[in-house]
Amino acid sequence: MQYVGIIIGMVACIIFSAYFSATETAFSSLSRTRIKTLAEKGNKRAKLVLKLSQNYDRLLSTLLIGNNLVNIGVASLGTVLFVSVLGDIGATVSTVVITIVVLIFGEVSPKSIAKDFPESFAMFSAPLLQLLIWVFAPLNLLFSLLKKFISLFFKKKASNKMSQAELLMFVEEVEEGGSIDTSEGDLLRNAIEFSDVKAEEILTHRVDLESLSLDMPKKEIAEKFEKTKFTRLLVYNEDIDNIIGVLHMKDFFTSKGITDKPIKDIITPPIFTHSSEKISELLKRLQTNKSHVAVVLDEYGGTLGIVTMEDILEELVGEIWDEHDDVQEDVKQVDETNFTVNCGMNFDDFCDKFDIDVESESTTVNGWISEQLDKVPVKDDTFNFKNLTITVTDADNHKALFANVLVNPISEEDEDDKKEKKDKDENEEKQNKSDKSESSDGQ
Repeated sequence: MQYVGIIIGMVACIIFSAYFSATETAFSSLSRTRIKTLAEKGNKRAKLVLKLSQNYDRLLSTLLIGNNLVNIGVASLGTVLFVSVLGDIGATVSTVVITIVVLIFGEVSPKSIAKDFPESFAMFSAPLLQLLIWVFAPLNLLFSLLKKFISLFFKKKASNKMSQAELLMFVEEVEEGGSIDTSEGDLLRNAIEFSDVKAEEILTHRVDLESLSLDMPKKEIAEKFEKTKFTRLLVYNEDIDNIIGVLHMKDFFTSKGITDKPIKDIITPPIFTHSSEKISELLKRLQTNKSHVAVVLDEYGGTLGIVTMEDILEELVGEIWDEHDDVQEDVKQVDETNFTVNCGMNFDDFCDKFDIDVESESTTVNGWISEQLDKVPVKDDTFNFKNLTITVTDADNHKALFANVLVNPISEEDEDDKKEKKDKDENEEKQNKSDKSESSDGQ
């Protein structure tokens, strides 16, 4: 019975050690967006969590002070207990036993639980934490002054800028919290990534262009407008690498029929750009010049393709269809495992759709297929990539038009690779959050 008080004291210290460790993890891992949503719905605990997390330095200082005090307490009580029972070897036994017990029950286990349920645990621990912050206020003040003094020797330029990765993480948190829906989240992500997109990523390649020669008979031009349903057509002199202007339908057709003016007198000068120009800058140039089409040149000055105002806007709001467009899905599901893919589809979208991670210079599925086959694709060409079997089902003399994608069961090796990539991404996300927290502390 003489040791009951000591044992009760040790158990209490370990419980508090678990509380401090779990609370620290909960507050560093919680989603402020979810907590804010709960607070706006009237949850008092959520409001308290928001209030406490506004001064993270004071919160962290309180938790560290408390954790160190109870760990010292359990170590001291453990030494007294084991020395009383075991004599001289008691101190050594106490060190080993207490270290293991604190590590398992005071650190690893509570932190693991709090990481899985950060918002719930933060709200559970908030009332006691508020009391402890008040109790440790003098020590917190002392440590705050000491920190400011030390920071004078390690002065860091404050920055309030958020990186693109942080902004994307914030959008994801807001979306998960239910404050915005999926379409709004996609729009925000597109807007954030908009400034990084280059002209080469969204252009219509020269082989797919509808254009006309300067000396083409007007009757054929009229037929081309009727066939394509386009309101603007590129005009070239001799060959497609020498584009001299853009012909607008309203300038070609007048109230009296086809214009009598020579084509060269009614075309507008083209806007030229290079493949690596950011579309955000290109959009400004198109607006300034009141133009809807830009001709993308390759490194030799030849025509690589075109980018339209519509192409750029679609990067923000998604596919735009008008009454003349044939609505086509890039990926059409045939059955549970087979999909028909338009080979002109953006390759990054293809990778997202089939959840594969590929490093490639190609911007379209056709380009990637050509890369894998190391030749111009023809009908019935087949190859395997990870858990996918790709078969070209339609092709012309220059490219694959459509392909069938068979999704096979994922092998154990691919599953391990996927898990490894997911763990890596999660670690990078944690590192970003940690860097952000350190940046906030520096301010």
